[in-house]
Amino acid sequence: MESFNVQHELNTIENELTKLSDQIWDLAEIRFDEYKSAALIMDYLAQEGFDVEKNLTNLPTAFSATYGSGAPVIGILAEYDALYNLSQEADALEQKVILSHGNGHGCGHHLFGAASVGGAVLVKRYLEATGGSGTVVLFGCPGEEGGSGKAYMARGGAFDGLDVALAWHPASVNLVVSASMLANHQIYYRFKGKSSHAAASPHLGRSALDAVELMNVGVNYLREHIIPEARVHYAVTDTGGSSPNVVQPNAESLYLIRAPHIKDVREINDRIDKIARGAALMTETEVEIQFDKACSNIVPNRVLEEVLYGAMTDCGPPQYNEDDFDYAEKFCKTLDTQELSNEVFLQMLEQNPKVKETIKSIENKPLCDVILPHAPAEKVVPGSSDVGDVSWNVPTAQFAVSCYALGTPAHSWQMVSQGKSKVAHKGLLKAAEILATSSIRLLHDEETISRAKKEFEDRINGHAYKCPIPAEIQPKPMKK
Repeated sequence: MESFNVQHELNTIENELTKLSDQIWDLAEIRFDEYKSAALIMDYLAQEGFDVEKNLTNLPTAFSATYGSGAPVIGILAEYDALYNLSQEADALEQKVILSHGNGHGCGHHLFGAASVGGAVLVKRYLEATGGSGTVVLFGCPGEEGGSGKAYMARGGAFDGLDVALAWHPASVNLVVSASMLANHQIYYRFKGKSSHAAASPHLGRSALDAVELMNVGVNYLREHIIPEARVHYAVTDTGGSSPNVVQPNAESLYLIRAPHIKDVREINDRIDKIARGAALMTETEVEIQFDKACSNIVPNRVLEEVLYGAMTDCGPPQYNEDDFDYAEKFCKTLDTQELSNEVFLQMLEQNPKVKETIKSIENKPLCDVILPHAPAEKVVPGSSDVGDVSWNVPTAQFAVSCYALGTPAHSWQMVSQGKSKVAHKGLLKAAEILATSSIRLLHDEETISRAKKEFEDRINGHAYKCPIPAEIQPKPMKK
């Protein structure tokens, strides 16, 4: 590795990576509709000499790109989907919608995808330069937001044969992700009743909207009687119409049920199904329960986390200049004062004195210019990721890199607005450097990979992966 300079090689593709990221930001395609974003990435990787497999596991916007031969086989995960109804002008200091009900990259997956591509290309160039044994596979993973694309990919065996998998995520801090996340189910509840004139003959109608509302009330009463770590969210996706003088014959709600383990999710899901049937019984309507998607909890791997942390500390944090700090400071002024304490990645850290001291050193800065200490914690943070389904199949670890003003909340217009900035680009390039450095080190470290596999086996404790999405459920683009 001494004769191969990762930073030098990164400099040669810097413009291509930032251009790719900005193009994906512009496209802002949502779950399972990311055809153009995926095509941009596949075309670039094909030009770089990767063997690209499209339509991976029969998922049209999923793919793999492979280079090399022999062991170890290192997987790098890439995402590129946006969020619905987060359209926003770049670099604007107030909410400025480009397209009503349009999409926006409010979770930074345009950066995620481009940096992962960069990491894979750098590993490919290393293998090419050294002629050593090893294989790198870039996985194009669609539909993380509300689609659990990786769960479908895992169900189809996409990650079989990997020795390890690495991922990252844009954030407003620099750290190794060292905790589990919540498993989830997402389900549609569609009620069907009977329409009638709401004044002249209300007694002849059977309101599907009443059923939706009664179900929501029932679920809200259920909250007291489920484990405190669980989360239940819902959206009314069809109210049946906009005429109050009609007894609404159709209505629909979409529920997202989260808990630390998939078995907890299933138990809560069963109870919510009963509430839905009860609401239908009360209103003399019918209910169709349609499973939409699910993802598993994350299985941590401390051995791989140490590899990532070593690479992060050696590569260092993104290097910001005065213009970067000024830019971020303006966005900090648009944020609530509590946003930093609610940063989801910070919730992963044990509050030991060393971590507290480091966090205190940045809390008055507009950007995180340090790497937070690695603080392994057997805890669950209140978020979900389909990376969990990868982690049930192969030793997996991930990290976060600062790409936004400190405390910028995910899924916000502020995050979309900052997505094409120099700050975001610096985070992207740093992530690519860390992914490449970690992967190249693992190519020469059979002992570490063996220990990571041993930890993986110990953690799953004989429980083979079972995809939480039933076999008959197929991925679908988001309803708008």
